[in-house]
Amino acid sequence: MVFSLLSSTIGLLVSLLIIAFFILGERKILGYSQARKGPNKVGCMGLLQSFADLLKLVVKSKFLGFQSRSLISALGVIMMIGLVVVYCSLYSAYYGVSGEQFSLLWFLVVTGFASYSLLCAGWGSYSSYAILGSLRSAFGSISFEASFMSVIIYCGLCFGGYLISAPAGLGPMCFLLNPVLYGVFLICILCETNRTPFDYAESDSELVSGFNTEYSGIFFTCLFACEYVVIFIFSWLACILMFGGGALAFVVLPVHLLGFMWARATLPRVRYDYFINFFWGVGLPICIFSFFASVVY
Repeated sequence: MVFSLLSSTIGLLVSLLIIAFFILGERKILGYSQARKGPNKVGCMGLLQSFADLLKLVVKSKFLGFQSRSLISALGVIMMIGLVVVYCSLYSAYYGVSGEQFSLLWFLVVTGFASYSLLCAGWGSYSSYAILGSLRSAFGSISFEASFMSVIIYCGLCFGGYLISAPAGLGPMCFLLNPVLYGVFLICILCETNRTPFDYAESDSELVSGFNTEYSGIFFTCLFACEYVVIFIFSWLACILMFGGGALAFVVLPVHLLGFMWARATLPRVRYDYFINFFWGVGLPICIFSFFASVVY
């Protein structure tokens, strides 16, 4: 129990450190994509900008209890933090000496609870934009989580089990067997992390944001940091499942992270009906076909 808690803490700290520089890199790329410079004032070439922003947000405070639903919004933030801690424990279990036999299936369990945290955060903030953003995300998760679940089951069948360290010695077997499924999995990751072009929960390119409209200070910092930690964890998960981990994963992981930045800088938001029709009409049939093909094989 103590070892699991320690490994989860180390995994969370490592993830947060990586995310601090990932946010800086994203702001740099977004700046240069729009013919302007990104952060370049705080520290050498702006390397300390993320830490300065964190300090600015942490010192701000928000008083709860003025409205009855404020406690529900705090519950949503706490639930999101708890889900991220579980993600980090699964991340650290891959590099630990022991792991849960069905650790891959825990990703499906935790992913299902993410919608409840978004609903609590949106409904508890007394904002129409926030509740609409959380509802869009909650209903949309029903579509892409079916494909996400099918990909996990397919990889489990290829590996002969759902232990998260099982792909370590198999290399890029899943990617070579079905490269199309890898593309569907990347789209599912974009949906799970609420990133462009599927950022229906936040809608950053609109005049008003989504479920985090009424949040500031440490609450916004937690929501913001949790989103980027999930981006890193799921990018790493795609490397593990499709490329087997090892040295190849360290090569593919930066490519995944750069893909998130490129998508936000260039792609427009997909219409909601196109998004639903794709997963039920294209993504899920591909996953089911791959699932039954692997069973027959």
